[in-house]
Amino acid sequence: MTSETPDRPAATDRWSAGGEVMDAVYGPGFSARLSPTEADPWLTDTVEHLFGEVWARPGLSIRDRRLLVIGATAALGREDLLRVQVRGGLRGGEFDADGLQEVLLQLAYYVGWGNATALAAGIRAAIADVSAEAPPTDSHAQDDADTQDEDTHERGASA
Repeated sequence: MTSETPDRPAATDRWSAGGEVMDAVYGPGFSARLSPTEADPWLTDTVEHLFGEVWARPGLSIRDRRLLVIGATAALGREDLLRVQVRGGLRGGEFDADGLQEVLLQLAYYVGWGNATALAAGIRAAIADVSAEAPPTDSHAQDDADTQDEDTHERGASA
């Protein structure tokens, strides 16, 4: 039995609301990997409170909140967490590579050069991750595909 008050919706509604915000922050389908039936109290609070309530508050955009998280996480030197945040920002169209270099330069003087090294590594890794996800968009990729089609056709004709 779930306890429901006017100020606090049922747990499943809170999980869904948090999952929607997680998907907006990290990319479509991110929350689908999480199961409310298998969640421990920490994960439940992360989804329902941190994302469903804190990230969803008015007053700051997701980009603004992400920049704050990147700054705090850079101060900790956590390349792994920086990579997750930067990847989400790239997927959401909040950043581009040039803008991320400005973030790196700005934060380097505040978080220390050593921690900025972790930020630089997280940025490079996130850019590589997102680049690997995206289909090729340049004309050379289409030319390569056309060449492969021609090669396949020629081999079929000579078989």
